[in-house]
Amino acid sequence: MVERIYILRHGFRLNWVTTEWKSVTGLPRDPPLAAFGETQAHECAQYFLSLPEDERPTAIFSSPYYRCLQTSKPTSEALGVPIYVEHGLSEWYSPVAPNTGLHPRPGPASALQTYFPQIEDSWSSIWYPSRKGEDVTEVHDRTAGFLDVFVPEVRRRFQGAHKHILLVSHAATVITLARELVGDRSLPLRIPCCSLTITEKKPDAEKVLGAWEARLLADGSHLKEGSQRDWGFEDIQIADGKVINDHGIPGTEHELDHPVGSQLSELHARM
Repeated sequence: MVERIYILRHGFRLNWVTTEWKSVTGLPRDPPLAAFGETQAHECAQYFLSLPEDERPTAIFSSPYYRCLQTSKPTSEALGVPIYVEHGLSEWYSPVAPNTGLHPRPGPASALQTYFPQIEDSWSSIWYPSRKGEDVTEVHDRTAGFLDVFVPEVRRRFQGAHKHILLVSHAATVITLARELVGDRSLPLRIPCCSLTITEKKPDAEKVLGAWEARLLADGSHLKEGSQRDWGFEDIQIADGKVINDHGIPGTEHELDHPVGSQLSELHARM
């Protein structure tokens, strides 16, 4: 039974420091961490290592983007726990403009394991966001759908072994994760790099959504330099009540937007 969920945003990105960066994986829009971001990730690892052993996360579920896996790595090594890649924790992209292609999608765990041997590829992602992008309501809906199947699946697949887990994701996704867990889509939140949110399950709560209490929200006190580069939904551009469309990746106009949504029925059929 999952009783506590730690939620961490990735560290400071290299593309905020310089325009001359390369995607290690070759995926567009997949910058690595800056040196400062790597320092933040190590500070997070030290924080988790400082906790009593029975309060530490015993599994890490990370967005497949390189910066999130980089952020996860020091904690994985410090605690000796695996990283599981989960596309349901992926970056939020606004809807693609017509005829501009699709947003990028990182590879599977087996491919990412080349860069991060801490990844355990026995976990298959149970949710995929659409490569067509999402408006603000849709990213909340995505996170709600994901959490509703994810928490029971962690319990089922690991037979209740993980009481405390760590999710590593992106600012917008972290906000929606916190909001859906506590059951308040209007919860005001700004998420700094490597800030920590902690939620604990309410006693005797049987559902997932709205069944958690926030013990900590977007806290950066474990970081030497404190909170940096915070982001909230109020920072997005809105036109006529809608999110401004973004461009897709050139050359992807004829690619299929697949898979999308929950993968549980297909995964269970294969087991």
